[in-house]
Amino acid sequence: MADRRIRFPNEPMDYRAARDELLHAEADLRQRVEAIAAMRRRLPVGGAASDDYVFEEADGDGIRRVRLSDLFVRREASLLVYNFMYGPKMETACPMCTSFLDALDGIAPHVMQRMNLAVVAKSPIARLRVHARDRGWRHLRLLSSADNTFNRDYAGENPDGSQNPVLHVFVRRGPAVHHFYSTELMFAPTEPGQHPRHIDPVWPLWNLFDLTPEGRGTDWYPKLAYER
Repeated sequence: MADRRIRFPNEPMDYRAARDELLHAEADLRQRVEAIAAMRRRLPVGGAASDDYVFEEADGDGIRRVRLSDLFVRREASLLVYNFMYGPKMETACPMCTSFLDALDGIAPHVMQRMNLAVVAKSPIARLRVHARDRGWRHLRLLSSADNTFNRDYAGENPDGSQNPVLHVFVRRGPAVHHFYSTELMFAPTEPGQHPRHIDPVWPLWNLFDLTPEGRGTDWYPKLAYER
């Protein structure tokens, strides 16, 4: 497609020059993002899951048990699993995770047209169900890992029981479930004043802030509730 130059009302020449420079940088970033996505798609299949983990899931007013392999509703599609920081020792759910899941709940019906999707947390399912109801979540498949080692095995839990927010991708190859990808940037060193940004590509909140003069800042984080 030919380069399409646009102009906005009353824009100064120095603004347009700076905007053109930024536009070229954004185009370069677009190419880099696609190149990294292509690298990710070329990853070899990782290790087979050592256990067909059993999770608890709300079923009406009751509870049912589902295995990791059961989460492949679309058998040939990938499975995305988010480790939600809400352990049994935490007084409240993680506000950051909750903010991310508020957004994910909205797009979940679209995601599940092509992929399998689940959210796993260490708290008992009854506690997770209350939080989901309070947030108005309607589309997320929320699972409790209270009775298995999934979180610990896949970097979602530390030896002291504290939780980590990690997004995983699993694939099915024949009867076996294999790990494919995790957002390990969570554990990489960060630049001063930055958080890991490991799930930022799929978290609209920060990307919106990055479009503004204020930016995302360094001292504001989502809360579970705000004063009206």
